[in-house]
Amino acid sequence: MSWSFDEPTRERLLEFLRDHGLADEAPKIAPIGDGHSNLTFLLETGGRRMVLRRPPPPPLPPGSNDVLREAGFLRIVGPAGVPVPAVLATGDVGTVFDVPFYIMDMVDGIVVTETLPATLEGRGGVGESIAAQLVDAMGHLHRIDWAETPLALKARPDGFNARHFRIFARMIDDGRDEPARAFREVATWLEARTPEPSGAAIIHNDMRLGNVMWSATGQPRLAAILDWELATVGDPLLDLAYLASSLPREGACHTPVQDLAAALLAASCPEPEALVARYFEQAGGGEVEIGWYQAMVNFKLAALYRYSRLAGHDPYFADATHEARFLAEAKHYCRG
Repeated sequence: MSWSFDEPTRERLLEFLRDHGLADEAPKIAPIGDGHSNLTFLLETGGRRMVLRRPPPPPLPPGSNDVLREAGFLRIVGPAGVPVPAVLATGDVGTVFDVPFYIMDMVDGIVVTETLPATLEGRGGVGESIAAQLVDAMGHLHRIDWAETPLALKARPDGFNARHFRIFARMIDDGRDEPARAFREVATWLEARTPEPSGAAIIHNDMRLGNVMWSATGQPRLAAILDWELATVGDPLLDLAYLASSLPREGACHTPVQDLAAALLAASCPEPEALVARYFEQAGGGEVEIGWYQAMVNFKLAALYRYSRLAGHDPYFADATHEARFLAEAKHYCRG
């Protein structure tokens, strides 16, 4: 998605950076990433590199793209030991743009998606190391005592699973067209079997390979977890299911999210079931069946892709087969 800075906006941005002691001269500005969610820009000025995050133009899915909320989570989980960029400043509507935004440190590293970088090719144990670090970081996040943070004043973990399901069930009943039959079938199965939350934890809600950065040299080391716009306090098994569902399985049909982790196939990543077992082993309790959560994750992603396709503002979402692939994966877990 394209978006540009006009001259008045650049002047307001420079004034904002000066007021916060972040720059004395106009920064060079370059987009980062594909821009399918919040828009991200690299700012370079005076030898310093920073990142600016702002929402895309509307229409936006309900409850999405709240960048100030995202910045708030970064300020909570970073001091608790989760590797994230430091937030440097936040700005409200009208400060620079007609939307809120925040500025954070630029983390040096690489993002791994469809292919392994040359620096990691041929190294033994890369897939196992990456998978283990993802699971371990998630476990650390879930152990943060959110009740001792500002989240205690506004979090609503009770009834999280039923509420989460209703959000996306309503999204397919927005009146724009009749959803595919598979949407109805999966929604009926999920609603009839919605479990009580297994607990309450800070969850990233979009934890996958493409949303983390790794050290650029040597064995992969988790440098930063990015894209916290969907973070909340909820059932940690939903987070675990998302991570497991985002990993490709050898010889299986892949969802668009699994396509974005295809590099792990070449790196001999353990099967998702092994990662789930590692999570429960570290949690110190018995393993729990997470099939409902895996169906829910894929139903949610199908609904989000459908919403974006019908909004028509991003060609990436124009292909309706994306939704079909997520729904097929969701039905795989609709058992019992």
